[in-house]
Amino acid sequence: MLRFLPLGIAAWLVLEIWLLIQVAQATSGFVVFLLLLAGVVLGSVVIKRAGRRAFRSLTETLQQAQTAAATGEAPPSPQQSRGNGLTMLGGLLLIMPGLLSDALGLICLLPPVRKIVARRAEKSFEKRLAEAGPGTFENAFQQARIHRPDGKVVQGEVIREDSSHEERPRRDDGPYPPIGS
Repeated sequence: MLRFLPLGIAAWLVLEIWLLIQVAQATSGFVVFLLLLAGVVLGSVVIKRAGRRAFRSLTETLQQAQTAAATGEAPPSPQQSRGNGLTMLGGLLLIMPGLLSDALGLICLLPPVRKIVARRAEKSFEKRLAEAGPGTFENAFQQARIHRPDGKVVQGEVIREDSSHEERPRRDDGPYPPIGS
């Protein structure tokens, strides 16, 4: 996949430029400019609206969790705010110069397409999560911190038993041994 990604991007750019030239020859350069400007404006509006919706959803969820914690109730389940990511992607595709990216951006804004993509993404995420095996993120973090294969942590202190250490007089300045000489 990564091997052909640069080739795919180059082909996409060539196709976008060719399509812009064809539209400019059929109409005029000013019409192409207006189409690109309309895409930027519409994409900006779409991204701003989706961002506000996502932020509003986050704020409501945090407020509900805060009031539930104050009253001692169980925190509410998070609301599913589906489609904001795909809406933002559609807005980004609209902002990008090119008619093909504008068409894909408009397709991403259609509600049936958002539902289908959200369902497939959720199924794919659940499948990959199930393939990862049992365990929690806390266990994964703990195992990443511990480099021993058995995962045991032994509490203790280091005691040096070399002859140079015994010859020097020990100063007891605090709970830790001196760092230097």
